Amino acid sequence: MLRTLIGVSALALSMAACSPQAAAPAAPAAAAPETAKLPVEVEDKYATSEDGTKIHYVASGQGPLIVMVHGFPDYSGSWDKLTPKLNDAYRVVAMDTRGYNLSDKPEGVENYKIDKLVADIQSVIAAEGASKATVLGHDWGAIQAWYYAFAHPETIERLIIMSVPHPALFIRQIVQSPKNSDYARNFQKEGSEKNLTAEGLARSVQDPADKAKYVEAFGRSNFAGMMNYYRANYPATPKPGDAPPTFPKLDVPLLVIHGMKDTALLSFGHNDTWDQNNKDTTILMIPESGHWIQRDAPDLLAAQVRSWLEMHPTK
Repeated sequence: MLRTLIGVSALALSMAACSPQAAAPAAPAAAAPETAKLPVEVEDKYATSEDGTKIHYVASGQGPLIVMVHGFPDYSGSWDKLTPKLNDAYRVVAMDTRGYNLSDKPEGVENYKIDKLVADIQSVIAAEGASKATVLGHDWGAIQAWYYAFAHPETIERLIIMSVPHPALFIRQIVQSPKNSDYARNFQKEGSEKNLTAEGLARSVQDPADKAKYVEAFGRSNFAGMMNYYRANYPATPKPGDAPPTFPKLDVPLLVIHGMKDTALLSFGHNDTWDQNNKDTTILMIPESGHWIQRDAPDLLAAQVRSWLEMHPTK
């Protein structure tokens, strides 16, 4: 098994040309105009999950399918800077997960359990008429992506995880750094959604135009549904003597990306990820990024994801 750790560096390339002739140099030729990349049409689409929940997603491009799953607090627009860097060669799909934006918002904690979230991803893949896909997830979307890979190894071609450790390693982090999970315990309390507002949830978005879109999307979302992700799925702190949970070993090319300024999910949580996977595992640590890598380091994220996809072509 290949284990790869990528660091971030800058490489500058320069080229010079000279002529051995003594004659005066000819006037330089005019530079060829750079061909502008035409925008790819983006479609609004819906899939119906097995429990009848309608899942909204935006899709663009043609080629191997990539399904992108956002976390909390976020929505399908989380990927607006990444999608254009991929949809010239891939069919790129960005979901609104249940409870968010234009997707259905079922009531009750039980409607946000991980098996239903996994089924939502499967419904989007089926709606696209595909039998296989690459799944990319961030935050709660990363948790959904991990569990999708466990449940549907026959359909997952490549797995890209942002921020959240493998579930077995996440529990280890909870044990070793319990205070970092205090926010999640507070979210699980009854009525925690009453403390949320669309504007408050969008406060970390710096670009004014993007922030307006986030506030609009969160205004359409269900705050209780957001908290139900934590109530239904956040792992309890193991008691002394409890056997650690076990998970199927993965057998898929895996890329893990982490912002080292993330204060809730710590970089050491990804240690030993390679022991959970039979295929090659690439880990990218970004020192200057926080939790929202797609906002903090969009160009680096796009370049690394594109490069990694090209290194792992689908059959």
